[in-house]
Amino acid sequence: MSPIHALLPALALIASTAAVTAQAASDPNSYAETDKVRVTNLALDLHVTFRTHQIVGKAELSLDWRDKNARELKLDTRGLSIATVEIVDAAGKTSPAVFSLGTADKILGAPLIVKFDQQAPKVRVSYATHPEASGLQWLSETQTAGKKHPFLFSQSQAIHARSWVPLQDTPAVRFTYSADVHVPKPLRAVMSANNHPDASVETGEFHFEMDKPIPSYLLALAVGDIAAKSTGPRTAVYAEHAMVDKAAKEFEDTEKMIVATEKLYGSYRWGRYDILVLPPSFPFGGMENPRMTFATPTVIVGDKSLTSLVAHELAHSWSGNLVTNSSWKDIWLNEGFTSYVENRIVEAVYGREQSDMEDVISQFGLKQEMAELKPEDQLLMLAPLVGRDPDEALTDVAYIKGAWFLTFLEKRFGRPAFDAFLRGWFDAHAFQSVDSDVFVAYLQKHLIDKHPGKVKPAEIDAWLKQPGLPETAEPAKSARFDKVNAARTDWLGGKRDAASLAAAKWGTQETVRFLEGLPEKLDAKQLDELDAALHFNGTANGEIAQRWYPLTVRSGYAKARPSIEQFLIGIGRRKLIMPTWEALMTTPDGLTFAEGVFAKARPGYHPITTGSVQAALDKARKKN
Repeated sequence: MSPIHALLPALALIASTAAVTAQAASDPNSYAETDKVRVTNLALDLHVTFRTHQIVGKAELSLDWRDKNARELKLDTRGLSIATVEIVDAAGKTSPAVFSLGTADKILGAPLIVKFDQQAPKVRVSYATHPEASGLQWLSETQTAGKKHPFLFSQSQAIHARSWVPLQDTPAVRFTYSADVHVPKPLRAVMSANNHPDASVETGEFHFEMDKPIPSYLLALAVGDIAAKSTGPRTAVYAEHAMVDKAAKEFEDTEKMIVATEKLYGSYRWGRYDILVLPPSFPFGGMENPRMTFATPTVIVGDKSLTSLVAHELAHSWSGNLVTNSSWKDIWLNEGFTSYVENRIVEAVYGREQSDMEDVISQFGLKQEMAELKPEDQLLMLAPLVGRDPDEALTDVAYIKGAWFLTFLEKRFGRPAFDAFLRGWFDAHAFQSVDSDVFVAYLQKHLIDKHPGKVKPAEIDAWLKQPGLPETAEPAKSARFDKVNAARTDWLGGKRDAASLAAAKWGTQETVRFLEGLPEKLDAKQLDELDAALHFNGTANGEIAQRWYPLTVRSGYAKARPSIEQFLIGIGRRKLIMPTWEALMTTPDGLTFAEGVFAKARPGYHPITTGSVQAALDKARKKN
């Protein structure tokens, strides 16, 4: 990446559209030649076949030719079987196209190259997915809550959409789409489009429209025995029947969150905001698919203490879905902005104490992760991800360091000025894909120049282009955590017992903070006392489990192993389970135990989770 002189006034003169085009043409994680031609609309006709674990269908792509001399279209694919490719002329007449699949790359997949005698407005591809497509997870009946019907869900971010649809799989390209989806009766299909809670499931036929242009990673599909329950005038929860009432209660504040965000950053522009609660194997906390957030059931703990996940995915409706990073090296423009907005939503709905606690926990996690990252991966403005899987860019640096930078700006310029600036950013770049250069230019013109002397160029540079945390990073503080820290010190010093900690009736965040501040190892007596009082083994709260179980592993506390096995088999959310997997793999005995558990867990894991655990196992075997 060429040096960017962040605060030079000349950057403010760069037209955002020109910057977007230049960035799009150089996305190293896509074969698409977007300076020549871009997809503007996608029409899908998909048949979901659970017996073979395949989607068989057609994708008709509308084309905007940018180069009048171009006669070739390159689409991204991974593992797709291409049956036919047809060119569709302006009258709708089709003719066979000359096409080929290029050499497959282990990260990028293979380009589908279509030749044209003359430019045409559309191309139609008939294809089938691979049974092990990286962007799809097929669950058997026994892997669902209801145990009667199978389940399918997609996960397209970062570059997994190409494993189930041939398209230009780069966030630089935005398109509208429609889909006709055919599924076995009585299953329901939902997509990142217009969904109807009262839609009939008796026909097995579902039609979807997304009239807002979205990038490919927001293309989403799920099929299963899914019930729906309205939670507000423009919100509903979708889930398996056994989960839907519990989920609707946990997420009943969603409309309040939308209203709070609209007051800060302008109207919600997507119509409905629905939530699909997926089976436990979902590899992420949530996925911000527009109009239908996909969410993990691990946040449903009965006390709304983990609903900041909904605040995060909702925040993406402004930062990420509305204004999108044009390549994955600028992922902080999505996730950093979203994490900042999430915190503001939590503050507005649940109070400043709650948002402060979550800030402290997030910053603690960032520092832990950065200690393991290479200096070049600690930057907000990353180098182009040439030869790298863009999933590697999804670190806490993008999320938490990015949000911390925006908090720094808020404090320097004042909340009223910064809120107006951020709202203006969303309005000025709505439904666009942009890069960091565009943001820096906008920051210079619309905030720094209007408030001279508030921020120095070197301070901006330290945040965006230097590793670690700059000197201007002011840590978050929480008065409630001060009490937790004091209680931990007293317990470790023998001044109070664990029963008195239980009597304090801490919430999730306070318990997490208590665990994070413990020594690397405790003795068996201490662990016995904590577990007897606070019931950590077997906890249904994944945020607590992901801190407790690694502590027991480091301490050689074998009593926790049955609960660890159950935990690792029961859910597939990477954030929650990877710390325990990695702790187990540090010793030969733990590695042997991990290998046995993984053999049981693997059939229920999403391919993304499987890949993460397998990579950690391979690395551990080399060391041991």
